[in-house]
Amino acid sequence: MNKTVVIHQPDFLSYLGFFHRLLHADQFIVLDHVQFVTGTSRSWMNRDKIKTPNGATWLTVSVEKCPRGTAINQVKLSNTVSWRENNLNLLKQHYVKAPYFNEIHPYVEKLYESECSTLVEFNMRSIHMLCDLLNIEIDMVFSSDLECYGRKNALLVEILTQVKATHYLSGLGAKGYFDPLPFDKSGIEVVWQKFIHPVYPQLYGNFIEGLSTIDMLYNCGIESSRLILRECL
Repeated sequence: MNKTVVIHQPDFLSYLGFFHRLLHADQFIVLDHVQFVTGTSRSWMNRDKIKTPNGATWLTVSVEKCPRGTAINQVKLSNTVSWRENNLNLLKQHYVKAPYFNEIHPYVEKLYESECSTLVEFNMRSIHMLCDLLNIEIDMVFSSDLECYGRKNALLVEILTQVKATHYLSGLGAKGYFDPLPFDKSGIEVVWQKFIHPVYPQLYGNFIEGLSTIDMLYNCGIESSRLILRECL
């Protein structure tokens, strides 16, 4: 029996392409034991983009400073409440006129009211929230609950072997550092995601792709967002 697996860090309020991959998979391995990366173009762990009248801007989860090399599952949320209030105010300011603000915002408020102390817990709540809103059901396993010691492609194969995956569904962004040899040796087929970003109604002029999924939900509502995502298949 085939088993398709997605492996990815537990990013905050991810963009549509991430959830498109989950629609095609049987299991999501939450890569929470690897290094927390911040301050680079690759760092989406504690931030994502929303749309404003001046274009895209960051919505950021505040975390405590941690030493280089700290694992994602060891990163603590800032113990101040101001970042939560600031995020909610930012979302309200720029989406209150969105057609489905009243439908979606209570879910977002509940997320920010949750009592979480770690980034991974807060991010997983955001992932579960968006999966529920998009009607995505998928088994989730934390990499920290597996015995994983490799790095890069070897780490992926190690995880895939432990969960008995036959197929690994990867985003196109990984092609630049992909090494097929470990996958071939393990008999795991790599499937590259085929995703064309949908164009949906947005506030503030010309369409901007790659924003947080919450942008589509505020603008299109739950039912239409489910349909739009599935039309990208």
